[in-house]
Amino acid sequence: MADRTSRPPSNLRILSLNCWGLKYIAKLRNERLEEIGNQIAAAEHPPDIVGLQECWTQQDYIAIRERTNHLLPYGKFYHSGIFGGGLVILSRWPFEESNMTQYPLNGRPAAFYRGDWYVGKGVAHARIRMGPTRRDIAEVFCTHLHAPYETEPHDSYLCHRTAQAWEIAKLMRGAAERGHLVIGLGDFNMVPLSLAHRIIETHSPVRDVWRILYPGSSVGAAKDKVEQLRNVPMPNAEFNITKNGATCDSALNTWRWNKGHSQRLAKGENVQIPPTVDDPNAKRLDYIFFSSGSRHDATTTEQTSEWTLKEANVGMTERHPALYCSLSDHFSVEATLVRSLDETATGAENSLIALPETYLPIQVYDEILANTSKYEARERTQRRLRMGHFGFQFLLTVGCLVGVWWSPRNYISFILMFISSLSLSVGVLEGLMGGLFVSSELRALKEFEWEVRNTRARAVEKEKEGVPSGAS
Repeated sequence: MADRTSRPPSNLRILSLNCWGLKYIAKLRNERLEEIGNQIAAAEHPPDIVGLQECWTQQDYIAIRERTNHLLPYGKFYHSGIFGGGLVILSRWPFEESNMTQYPLNGRPAAFYRGDWYVGKGVAHARIRMGPTRRDIAEVFCTHLHAPYETEPHDSYLCHRTAQAWEIAKLMRGAAERGHLVIGLGDFNMVPLSLAHRIIETHSPVRDVWRILYPGSSVGAAKDKVEQLRNVPMPNAEFNITKNGATCDSALNTWRWNKGHSQRLAKGENVQIPPTVDDPNAKRLDYIFFSSGSRHDATTTEQTSEWTLKEANVGMTERHPALYCSLSDHFSVEATLVRSLDETATGAENSLIALPETYLPIQVYDEILANTSKYEARERTQRRLRMGHFGFQFLLTVGCLVGVWWSPRNYISFILMFISSLSLSVGVLEGLMGGLFVSSELRALKEFEWEVRNTRARAVEKEKEGVPSGAS
């Protein structure tokens, strides 16, 4: 067990994994998540901090905790929404504070078959004490952004995911201003250099560990237009994992195999795919971002980086030893940070860190505002339609009840009563979604829009002062 007086670490190993732990839906869920716990515990380079997504049930959380407790004695299963947020943080060191921040914009209840709204996605936050001083604090943010159901810019949920990226960027910036090591990890459901990715790296001081080491890595799947425009050769599965950091839709992930291979695997055959196979679908959706805990040199006024990136890799590619399936439909992303320990640097102990303001190009804010305005108009139309549907169903209910008075047969009365009850139920649901949910969503959009406009105004002022804005 770590304690508050122990020497702070000089190395920090981080792991993030989407477990694909959907209850009743994800196949072989119990067996896979138990093995995830086994492999975390048996890792060649044991992690110090782990963030999990789609770990939906307490049962799976406890199974993983039981297998990793000797290595990661502290942990939290985060509660959110109707069915839970599926977020977990495990740590070698104790939590000083913890909270769950739900995203104000997160899907629509009408899309029940997608489920994003019902699980209450948000940011799981843990403030972790790694040593005795204020410099020995890491603030960990674990998240799972809204899933893309169409490609950008045609994704109707792009506005939601953009607002979510904005929200977590604000939280991470606040932690960095406190002078703490900031770690953001999770399934961000975005590709590198997408709008959400640029927002996070511009409006908070964190950096994507993979692009630090591999700045020329892919920015999408090889089949996507954005990659084809780069005119790079078709990558094989091994290259996508080792150089492009692909964690999702890999040709080596058994849950992405064709029907023939899947059937052979289901029969217990240990099917092998060569790592040299072409891999047009693999992409990077899982990330570790970090911002060094800043410190001031004792002899100068300069601010220096305390933590630096040593390595990053895609992990958890091993398959289940008995079932031969991949442990999840995602692979993990892992990173190692190293610390420059300087016992004389104490100037940052009692001060907040002033971070320089950075901005996206002005046209990007205009793009966000245009997308927000377009989505807002869509939702206003949806509210009118749903409230109109509610009015229609109410009138239909009253009409059926009146019709019962004049019904010549009992079975006709029964049919009218059944239609009346069904119509009233549908109408009430439509009224609740149009009158309550959409109104709440429009208010959240207004808040987001104000923040973007306010930031845009500051960016314009900076540009007038001769400081050009630009995306990282």
